[in-house]
Amino acid sequence: MTETTTITSRERFLRACRCEATDRPPIWMMRQAGRSLPEYMKLKEGYRFTELVQNPELAAEVTLQPVRRFGYDAAVIFSDILVIAEAMGQKYELLDQGGVKMDFELNSKADIDKLDPQNVLDHISYTPEAIKLVRNELGNERAIIGFAGSPWTLASFMVEGGSSRENLRSRAMLHDEPKLFYALLSKITEATIVYLKAQIAAGADVIQLFDSQGGTLPPHLWWKISGLWMQQIIDAIGGEVPTIVFARQVHHNWKQVVQTGANVLGIDWNIDLRETARAVPGDVAVQGNLDPALLIAKPASAAEEARRICESMRGRNGFIFNLGHGVPPEADLATIQAVAQTVQAFE
Repeated sequence: MTETTTITSRERFLRACRCEATDRPPIWMMRQAGRSLPEYMKLKEGYRFTELVQNPELAAEVTLQPVRRFGYDAAVIFSDILVIAEAMGQKYELLDQGGVKMDFELNSKADIDKLDPQNVLDHISYTPEAIKLVRNELGNERAIIGFAGSPWTLASFMVEGGSSRENLRSRAMLHDEPKLFYALLSKITEATIVYLKAQIAAGADVIQLFDSQGGTLPPHLWWKISGLWMQQIIDAIGGEVPTIVFARQVHHNWKQVVQTGANVLGIDWNIDLRETARAVPGDVAVQGNLDPALLIAKPASAAEEARRICESMRGRNGFIFNLGHGVPPEADLATIQAVAQTVQAFE
């Protein structure tokens, strides 16, 4: 940057989304960045995860905790992708041993017919309300990131009845009953558009779509089952705010990920960030891609890798430093701090 005026963290983040020059890479940590913090562990005593999500004051506090501690340039609102499923009539819970359990599996047309995408904000207005509280706290100093799951990722949880490594039932259904599966994707897309527009109206500066299960699809089906539906969501947002698509392990479909219209591509840790950045248009920003395992490594090791990633992206406008997936619950606080300070000091 040639200018000498100080910019806010919020403006730094938004400039990177627009592929404009910044003084250094902006940084935030993807997904549940507060869950390794002692202040979060203390706050959650006596509450179920869903109770934290559904209480705007508590969700706002969890959102702000990692920003206060580490000085990130953006705060990702504390919520969960499955709130859309719950708003349509399929409740969920996070299991103590890890993973997600839905109240029931989607097995038939009757199950999907019961899902109601209308009036979802009657059930999940708590997330926009939490965003308003975070905006009041942060003012214009830092960006706020709202999010939702991609329709495919959410559908896979809903059909499987919870967490699944391979999504076998979901993948079978999309072949055996494609019209039924598209009806499910359509309902999720409709509800998600309403939900994300409410987040933007409440003060979200950026929207991220998590296609965390995108890599379980065969390459020739990714656009039809995942990318196309995210494109509909991004088109509905209409450029009101920048959008990020994090498509995990979709390494064979970058041209199609760009086709969704996303301003920023989230890159997981299993692929070279610099090479990927070279493969996408220069007006599309990239975000990533520190291996989350490094957050349980020694601070020096993680800082060295963070510096290498930043150096590999030197000279490319449109780079946001982040993990290649979510923060592990057992992440070391000193290591997180070392990574944050390394990026914040990078010139």
